Parts: sequence; C-alpha cells; structure tokens
Amino acid sequence: MKKLSLNLFKFFILVFFILCSSAHSEVKFVSSNIEKVIITDGDSLKIGKEKIRLFGIDAPELKQVCNHNRQTPSGVVKKIPYACGEASKSYLKEILNAPDYEIKIFCYYSKVDKYERLLAECFLGETSSINVNFEMVMRGHAVAYLRYSDKYLKAQEFAKKHELGIWKGDFEMPEEWRKKNK
Repeated sequence: MKKLSLNLFKFFILVFFILCSSAHSEVKFVSSNIEKVIITDGDSLKIGKEKIRLFGIDAPELKQVCNHNRQTPSGVVKKIPYACGEASKSYLKEILNAPDYEIKIFCYYSKVDKYERLLAECFLGETSSINVNFEMVMRGHAVAYLRYSDKYLKAQEFAKKHELGIWKGDFEMPEEWRKKNK
C-alpha cells in the first residue's frame, strides 16, 4: 500500500510539471503603436488583426445598465441608472491613453477561446508595469471572472470595499446579464 501511494504521488507530481510547463509556453504579443489598438468593450480589444479577451476579468456589456446609489439630503437613497458597459469601455480607453507611459501594449497568452480571441493578460508601458486586467477590476470597471481564475479577486474586494465603479451601486454580474439578454 505504501508503494502504491508513493507511485501515485510521483504520478501526480509528473502530471503537475507537465501541466505547468505547458502553461508557461506563453507567446508574447507586442503592439508598438496605440493607433493599431481598437477597444471593443471593457474586456476586449484588437491589436492589428488579433482579437484579445482580457483573461480573468468580466466587464459589463456595452448595452448593460447599472445603478449608482446616491443619497439625497433627506437621507433617501436614489438609484441613478447609467450605461456601465459604455463606462467600462471608456475607462479601458483611458488606461490605454495614459500620457505618462510609452504606449506599448504587451499581451501574454497561451489559450484561445471559442470565438478565436486570445485569452491574454495585458500590460501597458515599456517596462510592463501596468497590468490592464488588474486595473480594470481594481477601479471597479470589471469583476474578477471567478469561473476561470481568482487572480483578480483581491482587486475586486478592494473595489467593492471602496465602492469604486460598478460597486457604487447595484448591478447584475455581466455573465448573468448576458444569459438574460442574448
């Protein structure tokens, strides 16, 4: 029994290393010119002919409406509807147009989704110091897409705690909104 357990342990270690090594065979995609970047929505963009889906995040859809909760002087909370999908897209554009950085976008990917988009983690700047995916979640313009990754969960908790972006009020998770509106 002890020998069987040891062999099973070795087998799982081997499988783990095989899976890890394939995960690190990522391809680096570089865009050196912002004019070649087209923002599709809050979690998708195009660089040249490549369609890119920001991995691990889910942004409100373009037609999605959310509510900001505003308290009136009398203490009543009013729900103010706004186009959160458009706001998310605008914020992604704002990040990519940050004037302080050499505008180069580096997207690292290893998978393609069913729509032929690269599932990527993207960075802005020559030193790859600004993680675009993280920034979208941290500022409340996207949620951590927990079905695929929990990498941005702490950023989401920060945005929620500080009531940033969509967390200022009520909204439907983008995935749920898609199911009801397609």
